[in-house]
Amino acid sequence: MIRLRARRAEVGIDRAPPIRGNGILDFLVDCEVIATRNVRTITRNRQMMLGVVLQPLMFVLLFSYVFGDALGGDRYREFLIGGIMTQTVAFNSAFTALGLATDLGTGIVERFLALPMSRLAIVAGRTISDLTVNVVGLTVMTLAGLTVGWRIEAGFWFAVGAYATALVFGFALSWIGAVIGIVAASAEAAQSLLLTVLFPISFVSSAFIPSRLLPIPLRQIATWNPVTAVARSFRQGFGNPISVNPLFGEPVTWASQHAQLYTMVCSGIILAVGLPLTARVLRRR
Repeated sequence: MIRLRARRAEVGIDRAPPIRGNGILDFLVDCEVIATRNVRTITRNRQMMLGVVLQPLMFVLLFSYVFGDALGGDRYREFLIGGIMTQTVAFNSAFTALGLATDLGTGIVERFLALPMSRLAIVAGRTISDLTVNVVGLTVMTLAGLTVGWRIEAGFWFAVGAYATALVFGFALSWIGAVIGIVAASAEAAQSLLLTVLFPISFVSSAFIPSRLLPIPLRQIATWNPVTAVARSFRQGFGNPISVNPLFGEPVTWASQHAQLYTMVCSGIILAVGLPLTARVLRRR
């Protein structure tokens, strides 16, 4: 027995784990390590990078030239860009779901959990790294929008505020994607579950058409849909004249008059639900 214990200690089986603190600084270091690893994975995956760049570009060109002339020409393009940017930010939460589902399937998460690090940092690092996907996507869409004739009419800081609001909303949705990625049995199942959630909230909104054109029950949902608020905050921040154009006018509500504030409130609620739910499902997984 003494020889067995000595051998176990020699190979490191009975070795105590490294001493590590539990402060906020340690948590941030863990997040930074995971985020850096995920960013390197994205940049080295050419197919994923093509998806990040080409998908926003395809949406802008497709909707602008296929539907643009039929729905108002340049005015519709001004209305459309904010909606497509919102849809892109929302759909990019799929990167979080797919990334976590893939990592869980390959066993890398179990290796992370064997290390003296925060469990929540595994998910937080993923959501932080996926912010870079949103930044790249919004940059591509901005350049594509300028190419098709869309312009930012408001001041620089108004546009920055609109981008920042959308990134906060995208970060919040990433935590919902994290929950789906953890509970899903595979990456394919995670993608299907997430699209089942994202498609209704994206299209029952004013992202692509004014909410006043929807049937009355759907109009009420679209008016208070946070996707509508994000799209509206984009349009307000860009100075696109939707309020003075009767074709694209929308119902006047508190959410429409305070689009950025309403977006931040919804993002806070999503985070308040997503953070503890993610910790719980990861612990059970």
